This record gives sequence, structure tokens and C-alpha cells, in this order.
Amino acid sequence: MFVNRVAELELLEKRFASSKAELFVLYGRRRVGKTELLAHFCEGKRAIFFVSDLGSEVSLRTGLSNAVNAVVFGSAQMNAVYASWEDLFRALGQAAQSERLVVVLDEFPYLLSAHPPLASILQRVWDHTLKDSQVMFILCGSYIGMMEAAVLGYQAPLYGRRTGQYLLEPLQFRDARLLFPNFNLEDQVRAYAVYGGTPAYLQTLQAGASLAQNIRDGILTRGSFLYDEVRFVLQQELREPRNYFAILEAIAAGKTRLNEIKQATGIDGATAYLDTLQQLQLVERRVPVTETQPHKSRRGIYRLKDHYLRFWFRYVHPHRSQLERGVAQVILDNQVLPQLDLFTGMAFEEVCRQFLWSGGLSGGLPFAPVNIGNWWNANEEIDLLVLGDADAMLVECKWANKPVGSDILANLERKAGLAQTELGGRQICYGLCSRAGFTSQLMQDAQQRGDIRLFDLPAILR
Repeated sequence: MFVNRVAELELLEKRFASSKAELFVLYGRRRVGKTELLAHFCEGKRAIFFVSDLGSEVSLRTGLSNAVNAVVFGSAQMNAVYASWEDLFRALGQAAQSERLVVVLDEFPYLLSAHPPLASILQRVWDHTLKDSQVMFILCGSYIGMMEAAVLGYQAPLYGRRTGQYLLEPLQFRDARLLFPNFNLEDQVRAYAVYGGTPAYLQTLQAGASLAQNIRDGILTRGSFLYDEVRFVLQQELREPRNYFAILEAIAAGKTRLNEIKQATGIDGATAYLDTLQQLQLVERRVPVTETQPHKSRRGIYRLKDHYLRFWFRYVHPHRSQLERGVAQVILDNQVLPQLDLFTGMAFEEVCRQFLWSGGLSGGLPFAPVNIGNWWNANEEIDLLVLGDADAMLVECKWANKPVGSDILANLERKAGLAQTELGGRQICYGLCSRAGFTSQLMQDAQQRGDIRLFDLPAILR
């Protein structure tokens, strides 16, 4: 099932409709839906779609030659192999002289690995032939580091030739939930906490089964697609998966500061590994939203960005020995289900962040946000802080199974005093997001005051 990606398709269609040659770069982490997006875009168009693999230079050139010939000349000549990459790219230029031709090179890093000069060859042919044609080249890759170094970076041969680029990220909650519409609202948030927004993971959900059954059969059961997914991704994307795994494991265990990660792993060069994990969208570095120079902040912490990565390190990896013996139901009953709501709290915060961005930009908040994030000092933290030019909303997100009361508001007001000096004189208001609604006293307080906004689950997920 293909969902949303409206903005991405509009961007691609705009490039397609231009009257000039296009060299577009689409990249993002594995399983995020790049191939599906491009296949959807190519429907009904004159297009060559080639997916690279780990083959040799000759086998890849042969495969691409066949794909080119099948579209340009028809099946009768599809087995002719171009003698060189230069000849192949020139043929594409000739085929696109008077008619738009889309050429997708999916998993482009595999082509670069098989034939390192390929980017330079494409650059030369682009400058002499392709840039004056009607070709729309799309280079697509999962290995973000290589795509940035070989295609997007200042030293890359193709630097300055691309006409557009896009980092494809996982689906946000409002789009991800379209893949599990049969769950009730609470289970939709729990499912997002477990699977995140990676389309390939969400598509493993069985519509006729409960969330608990899906977790048991699709994650905790040996041989299922997601059981060993984290190890597979690291081995596919990284040259030293052991060190990256150790860093991810440390962060999952609560070691969020750089020194803590170094001590837990014994890896002196942890910063370089963390940079790569951030490029892969697996880890993120967060600082208090009020920091004016985030990249220089000493208050930064590292967190696992991918929801499924968090779930896997919490419930699959520590219990692997038991799961290998086929006791998925035992782990589900004794470990996952008793802790699932506690685990879901962080994802609920992310759902609320997305809701506040959407609501703020569409006029649903008292002011338009310019930034939304966490705030903390040595001893206290605020779940979300919505910053406007002259206003700030302090937000508490509660995934508890009881209504939020006036005591939570009072505590949030106390924290406002702690953050006051960093808010730069902004006018303060308060927001409370709750899974289980609010007490009658808090709703009465909100009606009497003009600085309190209450958001229950139906409002947040509407």
C-alpha cells in the first residue's frame, strides 16, 4: 500500500515538467520507501528503472544496457551490451533529444563500488551531452554517507550538476497510521512506538491480528522479517558494524552523553561513529530548544531516533537467547505488554510534537511556532517547548491511564520559572496533552484562564 508522499511526488513532478535536463538525487536510509516512491512516480512515463546490486562492473553494465535497450529500441535489441559507460550514457542522451526520458539508477552506491570512476564518467558525459537533452536522471541510494560524499559533497565529481536533492525520511504518525487503521486510537500510538514510520516495517502488520499478536509473530518470532532486521541493516550499511552496534546498545541502555558512551563502549573515536549514525537517521543529537548555538552546546545528548531500533534493543536483543528457543509468547506476556505503555511515552511525545507543528502552522495555536523541542537543565525537564517570535508554550505530554489534573499544571508553571531566563521575555502559555483526558477542575481552570490549552487523544489524532 502506497500512502501519502504527496510533497515528494509534487517535487518530482515539478522537475519532470521542467524544460531542461534534470539530475535529481534521492537518498535516505534503507527500508524508508525510496524505490516505492520512484516506482509510483514512473508510472505512465517513458522511464528506465534500474536497481543495482552487488554484481561486478560487467554484470551491472550488462543489466543497465538491457534496461536501456528495452525502452529505447524494444525487446529485439535489448541484449546488446554497450562497450563502455560513456557509450551507455551517450545513448541515453540521444534517446532524450526530443522527448522526456526518466532514468532511475536505484542503489547508485553499488554502481560506484563496482566501478569507482563512474561518477566522473557521468559528470563528463553530462557536461558534453546530457545537460542539453530532455533526460531526467534520478540517482537513488540508501548509504547516506556515500551518497553525500560521492554525489552531494563539495569534492564530489557531480557537485554543481544536480538540479535537486531530497532526503526521504520515515513517515510521520498521521501518515503511518493509514497502514493500521483497524487499531483503536491508543493502539495506533502504541504501534507507532513499536514500528515507527518506516514503511517496510509497517507493512508487516497483519490487519486481522491485534497489536500484541503482530508483535509476537512479526518481531519476537525467530525467522520473522523484523527479528534480525537491526543486525541486517548495520551489516549492509556499515563497514564496522560491531562498533556501531556497541554504541547503539549503550545509548539504548541510557548512556546518552558523549563521555558516557565512550566509557560504556571503550571506543575513543565514538564521535565519528555517532556522526555516521546520525547521517543514517538512526541516532539524533538533541539540545535544549532554547540553545542559540546548538552545534556548540555542551548540553547535547544522543538518543535513538528510530522507534523500532528502540524497541528492538529493549525487548529483542536482551532476550535473544530465550527467543531463539521459541518462547515469544513468554517474552510478550512478561516483558513487552507490562511495559508497553511506559515504552510508548516517548513516542507519544513525538506524536504531540508533530501535532503541535501541524496545528501551529495552520493557525490552531495562539501563535506560529518557529521551533519545537525539549528543554532541560541539570535536574528538571519540560517535555515540549513551543517557541514563537514573542511567545512560548510549555507542554506536558502524559501517556498515563488517568486524567491529568491541576497538579500537573502547577508543576509545569513551576518549571516555567526555571526556564524563564532562556525564554528571552516571551509571553508564556501552557499546553497539556493527555491520553486519558483531564479532571473537571483542570477543565474549569482552563475555561477561566486564557493561557491554558488542553489536548486530549481524539484532538491530537484527529
